[in-house]
Order: sequence, then C-alpha cells, then structure tokens
Amino acid sequence: MKKRNIYVLVVTLFCITFIIGGCSQNISQDTNVNAQKITVTDILGRQVELSGQAKRVVAIGPGALRLCSYFNNPEMIVGVEQMDKGSSTGKPYVMANPQLANLPLIGQGGPNNAPDPEKILAVNPEVIFSTYASDQASADNLQSKTGIPVIVISYGKTSTFDPAVYTSLNLIGKIVGEEQKAKEIVDYMEECKNDLNTRTKDISDDKKDSAYIGCINMKGAHGIESTQGNYSLFNAVHVKNVVDETGKTGSLMIDKEKLLEWNPDKIFIDGAGLKMLKQDYQKNKGYYNTLTAFQNSDVYQMLPYNFYTTNIDTAIADAYYIGKILYPEKFTDINPEKKADEIYKTLLGKELFKEMQKQFGGFRKIDKF
Repeated sequence: MKKRNIYVLVVTLFCITFIIGGCSQNISQDTNVNAQKITVTDILGRQVELSGQAKRVVAIGPGALRLCSYFNNPEMIVGVEQMDKGSSTGKPYVMANPQLANLPLIGQGGPNNAPDPEKILAVNPEVIFSTYASDQASADNLQSKTGIPVIVISYGKTSTFDPAVYTSLNLIGKIVGEEQKAKEIVDYMEECKNDLNTRTKDISDDKKDSAYIGCINMKGAHGIESTQGNYSLFNAVHVKNVVDETGKTGSLMIDKEKLLEWNPDKIFIDGAGLKMLKQDYQKNKGYYNTLTAFQNSDVYQMLPYNFYTTNIDTAIADAYYIGKILYPEKFTDINPEKKADEIYKTLLGKELFKEMQKQFGGFRKIDKF
C-alpha cells in the first residue's frame, strides 16, 4: 500500500511539474514574441507596428533607396524601382551598389508614379520605406493593400542638414537593427554642418563677395535663370546670396535681366545645366560678358546633386567647395576633391569623386564657353 501511495505521489508531482513547466515555457515564448515587436512613429505621425527587426526591405519613391544605402547593407534590399535600375548618372548610391540593378523590379518609380502593390508583394519584403506618401491616408492605403508595414520617410524641405533626414535615418536604423549605424551617419552629417558653420560664421558681410547659384537641376536641366532663394548650401557657409533680396525660398526662375542688376561677384553653376549655359552663352555673349563674374573668370562648376531628389553626400561636398572658393583662408586645410571622397567613403563605403568627375567634369573654374 505504501508503495502504491508513493507511486501515486511521484506521478502527481511529475504531472504538476510538467504542467507548470509547460505554462512557464508558453509564458516565456509569449514574452519573447512580444519583446520582438517594434512600434515606431513615422514622419507623418503614424504609429506602425512590426513583428520584429526587418531583414528584407524595399524603398520606394524619390530618394528612399539612397537613405537605405547609407547603411552599407545592400543585402537587405530585395527589389528596386526602374528609376534606380536605369542610369547611375549623378547617383553615387547606385554607383556604390551596382548589384542593386540586378534585383527584381518593384515599380516604375519617379515623382509622378504611384507604388505598385503587386510587384512589391512579389519580393516578399518585411517593411516598405516610402517617400511617396504625403498624407496618412495614402500610406495606410498601401499598407492595407499589401499587408506590409509602410514607414513614411522624408528629406524635408532643404537640400542638406534637414532634421527630417535625421529622423528618417533613425527610423530606418531602428527597424533594421542598425541604430548605432544610424547614429554614426547622423553624427557625421552634423559634424560636417558644424565644421562648415564654425569656419564661416564670424566673417562679416562687408568682407564677403556676393554670389549666385545658377542652372540648378530641378526635374531636369535648366539655364542660368534657375536658382534658389534661402539656398541651403549657401546658408551652410553663410554666403551673401543675391537672390535672398527677393524674400523667396526654394527653387525659382528669375528674369535674366535681374541677374544683370544684381551683378554678383561670383557665380556657381550646377554641372547638370552647364551644357545649356554654354549653348546660351554662344547666342548671347554680350549679355554674359556684361556680368562681372564672367569678366573676371569667377564662374565655378559644382557637382550636380539633384537626381531622384537630393544626393546628400554630393551636396555636402559642394558646400565645402563653395566655402573653399569664397573663403580660401578659412579652408586652407581642405582639398575639395579629397573631402568629397571622404564624404562618399563615409556614407556609401566607396570613394566616388573620380566617377562623378568623369560624368560632369568635377569642381572647376569655367573660363571657356
């Protein structure tokens, strides 16, 4: 009888232990699953939940793939738009990652096209980073159609050093498990911003040459009348921008006669519009030779940076070049070409200035038209 009681007691204890152990395991598993979930707030203020860190991503819309490329982990990209499969001209992020062109097509891309849910679904991403959506409804609609979390990212309103870019990079970093890398990218951009500011912030206006930026690439190449007010690259080095007299911000087309009136000391040219400038010069030599900058050979070519929105790396390199031309005594330690390669290497993992130089001529004084 005692043996039987002992046997029953052992069996009972075993069952209790098994049940408790099983429950504990289930609780532990549930806890682990919950711990893996990620909830983020995107640029539009949408709260989006993901099941865990994403290893398979797509980036759609102008500039989305570029921001993902700064993480130097092309293996996480599982499909690209036609806009990024085509020419690499003016796109350092594509030059640095030529293998991306071999990935499946996920849509046409471009600022005037909508996302393609079917093509996106075909590559089975775990998250969609998008610059397309300008409102919550369109982002929610794409998320509903695909069943895939959509994270809206943005470049903000300025060419360089916009807080929206930093927010977007930190979002990407959190979602793909690269928060430290995101911090390094943002810190480097801020380091460049602070360096440019420190070098130039104390120069008084009466010691500055006036300047103008022309031929700005804006959904295509333009002539000298294409410019910007409150121009972020000029602002980065405290340039006396003649266009700021208009009180306008962003891209605008000026009357060419206004440029004669302003008559800036130095003129910078976006390399994408140089061909148009040369053609117009041949037709209107009298006009151009009236300008002091043309008379004194103070016309300078920058690298174009507007290709499928802003190539931030190139834009920062341009800011250093502008500073070197306008305030050489403040940039004695800077070789613009080497600085450009440092920027490309830091953000994209490769030195790409020579490739950009082959395409556009690099940084140079334009003395022959």
